[in-house]
Amino acid sequence: MKRSTKITSIIIIIFIIIAAVIVGRTMVGKHFQKKFSKRPPPGIIVTEVVKYKFSEKIESYGTAIPKKTQSFRIKKNELISELELKEYVKKGEEIIKLKERSIVAPFSGIVGKRGLSEDALGSENSIIITLDDTSIIYCDLKIPETFVAVVKKGLTVEATFAGYKNKIYNGEVDGVSSRINAETRSLLTRVKIENENFELVPGSLLEVTVKYNQRDSLSIPDTSILLEGNKAYVYKVSKDNIANRTEIKFRSRNNGRVEVISGLIEGDLVVAEGLKKVIPRGKIKPIKK
Repeated sequence: MKRSTKITSIIIIIFIIIAAVIVGRTMVGKHFQKKFSKRPPPGIIVTEVVKYKFSEKIESYGTAIPKKTQSFRIKKNELISELELKEYVKKGEEIIKLKERSIVAPFSGIVGKRGLSEDALGSENSIIITLDDTSIIYCDLKIPETFVAVVKKGLTVEATFAGYKNKIYNGEVDGVSSRINAETRSLLTRVKIENENFELVPGSLLEVTVKYNQRDSLSIPDTSILLEGNKAYVYKVSKDNIANRTEIKFRSRNNGRVEVISGLIEGDLVVAEGLKKVIPRGKIKPIKK
């Protein structure tokens, strides 16, 4: 009897120990779960929906033409000394003094010598000097006839030049031909480009973009958009910093911006970057960009 009681007591003690271990582990687990489950909301870059200028584009190219140009032929026996030319002269300023006359600039511009050696257009006895007014550069474009309804004088133009790859030169359409060329099926269009620093050189190839149908529309960064099939979504951030997935419709893109036509209003806050970190209807810590 005593032995049976002893065994029973041992079994009870073992069960008590096991139960204590289980309860202890459960309590410790709940403690750490409670402590670490409340993670702070992730910091996400957000931005406001703002108005941005969008437009349709026609891309073409053409050769740079100076605003004014004039050539002067000089006989070598007229030179008083070795030929030395100023790089830039103003209107009325002397370009070069000869034995019996002086050549005066009829307009302000850049002076140069046509050819660096004896010029075939001149001769062994003569030199040709050029004067170019490049403060404004013209460029003739061949615009496809499909754009005849939209191309008109005054449209905004942007031009680029290989010599300054990262610079954009602004201008406008200066004139449009009244006829379409039957051979090329194109509309000759002349554009006028500002060249304040004289960086565009006559004869250079210009890549020109003509903008039409310009409009101010709602815009967001293109990094804000989630595409699923034919639908587009953004994470719209509420006042209490909850990210709600919202369907939108967009039209065109321009310099990293997307034109939004429905689903958002001006001033709305949307996630700009870090979409993979966002949980739908989850809380975030907005970081304004």
